[in-house]
Amino acid sequence: MKNFDLEEERIKKEIQQLKAKRVLIQLPEGLKPEAPHIAKTVEKAGALPIISADPCYGACDLAEAEAESLNADLIIHYGHSKLLKYERVPTIYVEARATLKIDEAVEKALPLLEKMEKIGLATTVQHVQTLDEVREILTRSGKTVVIGDAGRLNYPGQVIGCDFSNAKSIAKDVEAFLFIGGGRFHALGVALSTSKPTVVADPYENRAYIIKDEIKKILKQRWASIEEAKKAKKFAVLVGLKPGQKRFEEALKIKEKLEKHGKTAFLFAVKEVTPEVLMEFPSIDAYVNTACPRLSLDDVARFKKPMLTINETLVVVNELSWEKLCQKGWFEN
Repeated sequence: MKNFDLEEERIKKEIQQLKAKRVLIQLPEGLKPEAPHIAKTVEKAGALPIISADPCYGACDLAEAEAESLNADLIIHYGHSKLLKYERVPTIYVEARATLKIDEAVEKALPLLEKMEKIGLATTVQHVQTLDEVREILTRSGKTVVIGDAGRLNYPGQVIGCDFSNAKSIAKDVEAFLFIGGGRFHALGVALSTSKPTVVADPYENRAYIIKDEIKKILKQRWASIEEAKKAKKFAVLVGLKPGQKRFEEALKIKEKLEKHGKTAFLFAVKEVTPEVLMEFPSIDAYVNTACPRLSLDDVARFKKPMLTINETLVVVNELSWEKLCQKGWFEN
């Protein structure tokens, strides 16, 4: 049984309604094994499927340029909700909602929340449909449950890799957060953004655990990166070339701030931020990542030189204190 709803019938109907002839299928890593099955669905709808084998990090990473180069007249983007206001190529978003039961994992989380009364809920788009059930389980256990308004995102309680505003909006009203989902990155983001204890209920592994030691480790890493960057002379300010990651004006502002602080700063346009790409510029001492903050936090061990977020760079130029950074967060500018 599949763990996700791939919405095959909807795909076929929309392809036929749009009269699409060539379709680019884009999936995040966890859904790529389903690509051949989805391609067969597209074929049944009368279109030619092309599977994008490149990494996909979110709805900000829409494969528009790839679709245009292949003359595809439709993109089917899996695993994320719509983020961009406009798309150059018509795009169908399939959120791939999880079909797993979450009650057992949530029940296992209750002992970890025993001393807390007010609980905030957060999750990714794959599990937003479960939040009412989670609320009911917690309420039966005597908890008061708070869910953030959708705000900039599509659904109440939803978080994405670069936006934890839903959780931050209710942080003052809760004692802890319960995150529903797999993996650690989004739960770490909730904990870092809110400075609240965060418990994970993972329906994929059917277990619950507290995000704690990782936070201390990340904070130490970030502090060390900032301190090292303060000694740097030459900075590369990275401008993302992906549709939802291009923040050119922010990059210009950071370049100006660094130069006013006596640093030399260059603008680097980059699509894929990898150690292999950056090691070709050995004279650069530190990097400012204006594209996706996840790269600075999730892949820190891969980069041999400091890879800062925008807010961390403000600490380097003395426009933000470490204490204010911890309050403001790494993900929002």
